[in-house]
Amino acid sequence: MKVLLTGAAGFIGSRIALAAAERGHDVVGLDARGGDGVHTLDLRTDPLDAVLGDVDVVCHQAAMVGNGVDAQDLPGYAAHNDVGTAELLAAMARAGVKDLVLASSMVVYGDGRYDCPEHGDVPPAPRREDDLAAGWFDPRCPVCGGDVTWRRIGEDTPFRPRTGYAASKVAQEHFADAWCTLEGARTIALRYHNVYGPGMPADTPYSGVAAIFRSALARGEAPRVFEDGAQVRDFVHVDDVAQANVLSIEQVADHPSGVTPYNVASGHPFTIGRMAEVLAEAGGGPAPVVTGDYRAFDVRHVLASPDAAAERLGFRASVHPEDGLARLATDPLRTRWE
Repeated sequence: MKVLLTGAAGFIGSRIALAAAERGHDVVGLDARGGDGVHTLDLRTDPLDAVLGDVDVVCHQAAMVGNGVDAQDLPGYAAHNDVGTAELLAAMARAGVKDLVLASSMVVYGDGRYDCPEHGDVPPAPRREDDLAAGWFDPRCPVCGGDVTWRRIGEDTPFRPRTGYAASKVAQEHFADAWCTLEGARTIALRYHNVYGPGMPADTPYSGVAAIFRSALARGEAPRVFEDGAQVRDFVHVDDVAQANVLSIEQVADHPSGVTPYNVASGHPFTIGRMAEVLAEAGGGPAPVVTGDYRAFDVRHVLASPDAAAERLGFRASVHPEDGLARLATDPLRTRWE
């Protein structure tokens, strides 16, 4: 198939390009920053019709990434992620291209879902300042204020975006859904968990926590772990993410009209504290320091079920976080945000 890949020079996009080419697909890469063998095009402002002429499927990875620093980042996320996606979808409609694989994110779920012994499945209540100051970091039941336990969430979990990036990802899925309705088209939205691996951007406020810790160790500094380090995440290797995209490229035409979301995760719960320990041990650096610092808006636990992707796409992650994060200790990182 002929695949138009946006964000082809980026961290994830570059690995998708390699994986898709290895499967025999003809990949046409676009990226606003350019790159080897990549067309330099900005989705927001440059004409796209010429590059869409004989394309079978679009794999859309281009985005402003990270969770943002403050509210001043909101216009940037809307301009890059949402306007860019809207322009791309409009061009796809003109070209008659009806299959899209969209890079979404688990951040659309916010802080996930929890189980309360009395009230069952509940969203978390906003964390209270007095709890945080006292070192109690887990959320409480929004009904009774009692203790809750995290649980895995499925793709039917309601959206609860907490940041500008998360809101832009929700909007991208909604734009895709509207395009599908208008055009009788199909979209697979891949909701990535915490992606890591070689080529991660380093030393920016928008880097993932794994890259931030890795950069600290490279400077000879101890990783500084917020809260108590017991925050639960799912770390999924970039090569597994690339494989999920290739499977989606090959199967999106067999999906029904509309947006079909899939969680893309390793399936292995991992705490932030343990991640820092693995990196430090593998890299021979100083042990992590658990600071107790906190930000009220941070997500405490979010972990999604990978079962739908396994059953319907045939995707199962092959890299266990214990192994992949150990390799990250010596993997090369990008020195600028891309």
